Amino acid sequence: MTDWQDYGHIDGTIVMIGFGSIGRGTLPLIERHFEYDARKLTVIEPTDTHHTYLAQHGARHLRVALTADNYREVLGGLFERGKGFCVNLSVDVSSLDIMRFCREMDVPYIDTVTEPWAGYYFDTEDNAQRTNYALRETVRAEARANPGGSTAVSCCGANPGMVSWFVKEALLTLARDLGEPDATPATREDWAALMQRLGVKGVHIAERDTQKSSRPKKLGTFVNTWSVEGFIAEGFQPAELGWGSHERWFPDNAHRHAKGCQAAIWIERPGAITRVHSWCPTPGPQYGFLVTHNEAISISDYYTVGSGVAPEYRPTCHYAYHPCDDAVLSLHECFGSGKIQEKHHILDEHEITGGIDELGVLLYGHQKNALWFGSRLSIEEARDLAPYQNATGLQVTSAVLAGMVWALENPRAGIVEADEMDHARCLEVQRRYLGPVEVHYTDWTPLSNRWTQFAEDIDESDPWQFRNVLAT
Repeated sequence: MTDWQDYGHIDGTIVMIGFGSIGRGTLPLIERHFEYDARKLTVIEPTDTHHTYLAQHGARHLRVALTADNYREVLGGLFERGKGFCVNLSVDVSSLDIMRFCREMDVPYIDTVTEPWAGYYFDTEDNAQRTNYALRETVRAEARANPGGSTAVSCCGANPGMVSWFVKEALLTLARDLGEPDATPATREDWAALMQRLGVKGVHIAERDTQKSSRPKKLGTFVNTWSVEGFIAEGFQPAELGWGSHERWFPDNAHRHAKGCQAAIWIERPGAITRVHSWCPTPGPQYGFLVTHNEAISISDYYTVGSGVAPEYRPTCHYAYHPCDDAVLSLHECFGSGKIQEKHHILDEHEITGGIDELGVLLYGHQKNALWFGSRLSIEEARDLAPYQNATGLQVTSAVLAGMVWALENPRAGIVEADEMDHARCLEVQRRYLGPVEVHYTDWTPLSNRWTQFAEDIDESDPWQFRNVLAT
């Protein structure tokens, strides 16, 4: 494929912070789709792991770890005011601080997660402050305090990011199938009203990764198909979810937040060992991990009608993640031993022998029960579509591409989340990299396929209560 869409010229320095598996896959998409001075593309990455790769692509490699003490000096020496683009794909670097600096320099910015400085996830003793809710609130407060200005796209990977665009497409599909007028909502309030009118009680970010290697996982190694550090960090955060207005039960170990949008709750338990019942097209019913993600909060917040703890309408929303089998084994080993493995390994496109990453949104509780809308991208298709990434990575990197395009086309949008962007335009850019994008209806509910031999604390009057979704 050589007919790559040209999305315009980026004047100045493109700075990529972090160069793990997602950075490695994003770079060739930037090369394909933008015009820029390759001599000015700079990757900030403290290790030498990818030095040869970067040299082959003509990128400058700045081997330094950004810290709270040096980031202004380092970035200030790279950016000219009003020129360039900052693509933050790092861990242990404060997204908010980098975002603020870029906006001061009038430089567009994008990241895939609201990341804190190193130590935050494990050194912070107050679990409420370790949540994505707390991190998101800092960014939302910045957006309110300094509206407008240069565009900074917050949390725009596959999830969070692409899945928020899937929610809107799924809603439009459901509306058509239920005979709703064929009109796309124009505002956040219109979208929330549509979801409420359609009777959607909630959304699972329902994912199943079946990619596998021919080599068995070794004891003492944490294996994943994307950032091991990122997965461990979010897995050790408390489980949290957007809390819907239809919920009648509240977990004993759950907590509300005293401040902010109040769209979410958190549970006194790591997300990586908290399981939920969910559904994906390939396996059907499955367990997923209730790992915290920004989209669980932003989607519930975006589609709220009313405000506060008890709004007129709000959907429940949470991640229901079944990672690749090697990652599941890695989690069992990690939590069983009480220590994080010393060796980390990401399954790359060369060693994966088969499988897909099936990532979508399951809208449930409406007249047609449940609708899954998402990407079913295989490793074979990922290899054909773009270099240096597996199926999981390409779903993320193509969303970064779409977010960059949208930011360049909307340069004065201020700080935005994926829910607030033009979903149709973003998916138009991204869709060629997603493999089959499909719609599946299912009659499954969390009360289906339960073992009747054991008593469970369930609510049979409403299958879609979180009480039934949470695995005991």
